[in-house]
Amino acid sequence: MSEDDRKLSRKLSSARKNWEERKLGPSLKRGKERKPNFVTSSGIEIKRAYDPDDLNGFDFVNDLGFPGEYPFTRGVQPTMYRGRLWTMRQYAGFGTAEESNRRYRYLFEQGQTGLSVAFDLPTQMGRDSDHPLASGEVGRVGVSICSLADMETMLSELPLDKISTSMTINSTASILLALYLVAAERRGVSWDKVNGTIQNDVLKEYVARGTYIYPPRGSMRIITDIFSFASKEVPNWNTISISGYHIREAGSTAAQELAFTLADGIAYVDAAIKAGLEVDAFASRLSFFFNVHNNFFEEIAKFRAARRLWAKIMKERFGAKDERSMMMRFHAQTAGSTLTAQQVDNNVVRVTLQAMAAVLGGAQSLHTNSKDEALALPTENSVLLALRTQQVIAHESDVGNTVDPLGGSYYVERLTTELEQKATEYISRIDDLGGAVAAIERGYMQREIQNAAFIYQREIETKDRIIVGVNQFTGGGEPPGDILRVKPEVEEQQRRNVARVRAERDQQAAKAALARVEAVANNGENLMPSIIDAVRAWCTLGEISDAMRRVFGEYKPVITV
Repeated sequence: MSEDDRKLSRKLSSARKNWEERKLGPSLKRGKERKPNFVTSSGIEIKRAYDPDDLNGFDFVNDLGFPGEYPFTRGVQPTMYRGRLWTMRQYAGFGTAEESNRRYRYLFEQGQTGLSVAFDLPTQMGRDSDHPLASGEVGRVGVSICSLADMETMLSELPLDKISTSMTINSTASILLALYLVAAERRGVSWDKVNGTIQNDVLKEYVARGTYIYPPRGSMRIITDIFSFASKEVPNWNTISISGYHIREAGSTAAQELAFTLADGIAYVDAAIKAGLEVDAFASRLSFFFNVHNNFFEEIAKFRAARRLWAKIMKERFGAKDERSMMMRFHAQTAGSTLTAQQVDNNVVRVTLQAMAAVLGGAQSLHTNSKDEALALPTENSVLLALRTQQVIAHESDVGNTVDPLGGSYYVERLTTELEQKATEYISRIDDLGGAVAAIERGYMQREIQNAAFIYQREIETKDRIIVGVNQFTGGGEPPGDILRVKPEVEEQQRRNVARVRAERDQQAAKAALARVEAVANNGENLMPSIIDAVRAWCTLGEISDAMRRVFGEYKPVITV
């Protein structure tokens, strides 16, 4: 430390002591603070006030730097929102392909800039609408897609060479990507012109969400086949969106969401490299998906820490040379688990605060939840209000006019560093267990999330954590009368649709295509070409999934206690 630095440190120490004696001490004598201690969701202590001593050892160039430069703490682009606003990608889908297509076209007419597709549970689990296990679930939480006919209807009149399409799909991601590509092909749109993302993050399904089909190692084989195929054939497609969103929805802390998401990312990169891919050949097409929860500053710090930590992992652990391989690009969605069925209008305020945190944290795209989603799928009016929330932030708040506006804040920089440290500790434990797949198989991540969720719920029940309208300030607020209800006849319509596809196709060609999928699953070739050929032969999603089930089997979850 130089003599000038020592002088500044002494000056700061003297000023702090003076403040404590003249201001803080008398204030605390007059009345206690609201709590004996304040902490973030991750258990990080929140100090009364922050000053330069909290950034002791902080290196501007190496820890913060400039936007668009390693380690990307301040954002992945030099100009960020000054050049282009984030993509406003409202997640939508329900009922039949026709109904969902109408909703998508409506959202684009209202200024949405990206398509984001929600699929129903049978589609996510690899079951056609006429399967016994699909009964009662067809079209309920997303659109039902069983075949190429459904995909073509869902995409009708949408300019596939101009829009970016995100599909929240995991266990059946290979099939949905194949359906999308063949639909584009039949419209005369070449694969190098399509742009979008498949979530394709199966590891978090075992940890937090549950829409898995095959055991982890079979799933990893499918994922790396997608990486390899798309890197050559679909260059503008993001082949995975490594997702912390559902980890947080299951009850994790911010630090756990960050750590477990990046640990899954490490596992995917490891698997791809072991499959023979060069890291710089695929890593630039990896993307991430994070939750935006209620702790405003912690969420901003989480996104900044995520970028910095991922950049270090890619450079130092995997030896990436291309800066694009080190950039963490991510989509964010406001937290569904924070929405309340009581006093639903309060959800508009929650979503606005969360959306602002995502923007201040540097998200590349954003979905804002609708106020009525604790009760049902959103109505058209509530979806429009959620979209307008983003548009007001983008065009009226001016928060995007400078890059990383909270950069240099003593509190935010300290919180960013502490979250990075906590996440690094979790990743080291997972490494010691043999990596993310082994940690999942042993139930480690699941137990950590369950414990965090229990603590959070207990805080609500004891009123250590106030949820407005739920455990305090409960007066007023009538439930909305216009919630969206999926019609029961949707299921029967979809059953007829899938039966028609099976009846009208070339049966021998379909049978041969399914046999080929099964053979390739057995012999280790890349699965994607055979799945695409099966789609062209009008095989259904359930049939293609079953062909792989016969080889990979079905996953039985770990029971954690």
